[in-house]
Amino acid sequence: MSESMRGLNRTHYLTEVSESHIDQDVTIMGWVQKRRDLGGVIFLDVRDRTGILQVVIDQSSIGQEGFQKAEKIRTEYVIAAKGLVEKRSEETVNQNLKTGTIEVRAHELRLLSEAETTPFQIEEDSNVKEDLRLKYRYLDLRRPDIQRNLMLRNQVTQTTRDFMNSEGFLDIETPMLTKSTPEGARDYLVPSRVNPGHFYALPQSPQIFKQLLMLSGYDKYYQITKCFRDEDLRADRQPEFTQIDMEMSFVSVDDVIEVNERLLQKMFKDVMNIDIELPIKRITYKEAMDRYGSDKPDTRFGLELVDVSELVETCGFKVFTDALKNGGSVRGVNGKGLANLPRRQIDALTEYVKTYGAKGMAYIVINDDGTLKSAITKFLDDDVVEKIIEKMEGKPGDILFFGADTNDIVYASLGALRLELARRLDLLDKNTYEFVWVTEFPLVEWNAEHKRYTAMHHPFTMPMEEDLHLLDSQPEKVRAQAYDICLNGNEIGGGSIRIHQRDVQEKMFAALGFSQEDAYERFGFLLDAFKYGVPPHGGLAYGLDRIVMLMAKADSIREVIAFPKIKDASCPMTKAPGVVDEQQLEELSIKVDLFEVED
Repeated sequence: MSESMRGLNRTHYLTEVSESHIDQDVTIMGWVQKRRDLGGVIFLDVRDRTGILQVVIDQSSIGQEGFQKAEKIRTEYVIAAKGLVEKRSEETVNQNLKTGTIEVRAHELRLLSEAETTPFQIEEDSNVKEDLRLKYRYLDLRRPDIQRNLMLRNQVTQTTRDFMNSEGFLDIETPMLTKSTPEGARDYLVPSRVNPGHFYALPQSPQIFKQLLMLSGYDKYYQITKCFRDEDLRADRQPEFTQIDMEMSFVSVDDVIEVNERLLQKMFKDVMNIDIELPIKRITYKEAMDRYGSDKPDTRFGLELVDVSELVETCGFKVFTDALKNGGSVRGVNGKGLANLPRRQIDALTEYVKTYGAKGMAYIVINDDGTLKSAITKFLDDDVVEKIIEKMEGKPGDILFFGADTNDIVYASLGALRLELARRLDLLDKNTYEFVWVTEFPLVEWNAEHKRYTAMHHPFTMPMEEDLHLLDSQPEKVRAQAYDICLNGNEIGGGSIRIHQRDVQEKMFAALGFSQEDAYERFGFLLDAFKYGVPPHGGLAYGLDRIVMLMAKADSIREVIAFPKIKDASCPMTKAPGVVDEQQLEELSIKVDLFEVED
């Protein structure tokens, strides 16, 4: 039978009790992690979000009724206990607990809530399948490691707010129900009851609204806000995610980067006690792709891409020469010390890069004695092979991998290979935090499906001033005043200086294939607002979930979100999304044609 806590007030969280409280009465409350009955004495490990404290129940202190009550206690019962803090004997000290040198000898005990046997044990670093964990997420959230993650997340948001407020930024909310605009992931749509056949969209970001705030004179804005994107999920994506969003007026790229570097420095010092040296390294988009095959490079290790196109331009290996004739490139990665990799693993790596568009992968093994093993050297002159090995800094014991195709495929496949080799060589140290800014992104990219250019970031990104003259004739060559901040191979934030001149914005829309009517249909209220004086402005948005994931050394953002979705964007706990009744659909003027999907 559960009891009331009437008359009892918790005096301490469990790990607040310390040796300074010896011989004092305390009242603690929490969940029973473990119960040990030694016959005449019962030991309870009690848990709250701060940790564990041992409570001793013996009949001489608590009386027969209290002891009988303790005999009924099982794991995950919620209890309150009042008792005297005592020092443990030396042989019973638990060095693994913050409270391991003390215990509470209870003289009053109440069973606040009973618990059935849980579907899995509430313990740290559980190996329980994720689907089961998320079905019972309210139990999974009791795990100490998950609780630490969420408390870490709280520290990050609090530090961010402290910093932004001290810098004069205003925390301003923007709407959750807005207009659907293309150019990005698919929107989540919300039907309007009072406007039949019309829909709101949940915001993919507050982009347009924060630009309007700049136009309205609020020259430093920020918010920590939910955003929504209907896209295929992976370890670092969720249909609803949280951004640390900001915008500033009268700033340049350097101004935005400078304030964000100081934010990151404070965040990692206050939360992780890690010192970030400023300024953070910057590389251009082109350099990132050429060296790492990625616009979010992991710079914790080498294994950089090497361009050997010039060396093989006239060689006899058709795979190489055809790639170059078609405007592509030939690049390589040196797998340091992997010359003894079994053939089946090399074949597995070849299949791996094929998932990134590569048709295959050539390689040269440099044996420990300096001899070579390769299927391609017979097509290459000895001096060409020697120059390739020299340029790729090949040494005995190395294996040189090559990709030959369009630049996009070579970058994607070798960039992925580079990371896979780093995993095999154990080079991905989660205790190391390496930041890098990537700048000067292309303004647009060609979309083969729609046969037009699309914005690399969004349609409001300002071109580099020296490239403006190319916007009409060669938009693919225009660089953007855009920048991403990357950490250990993850893009944790990105932003740009925005277009504030009406003529430049019209040229940008034209480059993206929008007629004036299309532009007004999609962004009319923004374009109308821009008639009334717009300050130069720019900003940046962070993925809060990704930052906390990296700080927590977790492998998925689901580990740092209280109630995440799984791969099909569903919630195993609430069973969302779900079917709604006909009356609701009628009120929304919606008819749904249901069909069964065949296996």
